[in-house]
Amino acid sequence: MVTKRSPLRTVLFTLLVLFIVLFSLFPFLQMLSTSLKYQWDWGNPSLIPTKLNTGAYTELLGLDKQQVDIPESVQKLLDSQKNMTKAQREKIISTYVQGNERFPFFKYFSNSLFFSVISAFVSLVLATFGAYSISRMKYRGQSLIQRGVLFVYMVGGILLLIPLYKIHVLLGFSTTKGGTGFFLMLIYIVQTLPVSLYMLGNTFRTIPYSIEEAAFIEGYGRIQTILKIIVPLSFGAMATVFIYSFMIAWNEYLFASVFLKSYNDLYTLPLALKALFVSKNAIWDRIMAASMMTALPVVVLFMFVQRFLTGNMTDGGVKE
Repeated sequence: MVTKRSPLRTVLFTLLVLFIVLFSLFPFLQMLSTSLKYQWDWGNPSLIPTKLNTGAYTELLGLDKQQVDIPESVQKLLDSQKNMTKAQREKIISTYVQGNERFPFFKYFSNSLFFSVISAFVSLVLATFGAYSISRMKYRGQSLIQRGVLFVYMVGGILLLIPLYKIHVLLGFSTTKGGTGFFLMLIYIVQTLPVSLYMLGNTFRTIPYSIEEAAFIEGYGRIQTILKIIVPLSFGAMATVFIYSFMIAWNEYLFASVFLKSYNDLYTLPLALKALFVSKNAIWDRIMAASMMTALPVVVLFMFVQRFLTGNMTDGGVKE
C-alpha cells in the first residue's frame, strides 16, 4: 500500500536536504570566493567578489609572465657585452625578477598523485586477493586473521609513528629519497588495507557461489575465476575501495610531515600548503586557490567513477 505524503512534509524534507547540502558546500564556496578576490576585497563578507581576480590561479598554473625590473645601467651593460653567453645573461636577469619565488604547485601535485595512485592501486590488488581468501576459502585461523586485520585499523597513527620511524631508520630507508618514498607508500598501503579487505570481503560474499562453480566446470582456475568473474561483478565496490585509498593517501599529513621532512623535493600537497601558509609568500588568494586545486582531483575522480558505483551486478545471473 502506498501512502500519500503531505505537502508540508515534502517541503520540510526538501528544505532539510538543501540545508545539509549548503552546509557541506559552504567551506568550498568560501575558499573559491577568497581565491577570486583581490587583497582589498578580503574583508567583504559576500561570497561574490567585487572584482574578479584570477591571478592566483594563473600564477599556480604558470600561465602568467614574471615581471623583470632591470636597472638602466645593467641593461646597458648587457647590451654592450656581446661575448656574454646566454646562461650568464639569464643568471643576471633572474636576480631582477619580481616574485621569482613561485609556489611549484605542479611538482607537489605530481608527488601527491604518484604516492596516491600507486598506493591505492597496490592496496586494491592486495585487498582483492586477500578478501577473496577470507570470504571464499576455508583454512585454519581464517577468522583470527579477519579480526586481526580490523584490529590493526583501530590503532591510531600517532601511536605507530615512532616505531615506524625507527624501522625506517634502522632498515636504511631514510638515507635515500627513493627509500623514503617507498617506505611512505608502504605505510599508506597498510593504512588502507584493513578497510579495503573488509569492504571487498562483504561484497564477495554476496556473489552466489554457483557462478564460481560454473566457471570451474568450464575449466577456469582460481586466478582466472577471480579476474574474469569476481572482479567484473564487484567493479563498483572496487572503485569505491580505490577512491577511499586514494583519498587517504592524497590528504595524509602526519606521516608525510615526519618522513619527508629532509626531502623537500618529495613534498606532497598537504605539506606544501603548510609550508606556503607559514612562508613570506602566504597570500590568502594564493592559499585558497592552491587548496581548491588540491581538492579538485578527488571530486573529479568521484564524478568519473560514480556511474560505476552500482550495487551487486549478479541479479538475474542465477536461477534458484
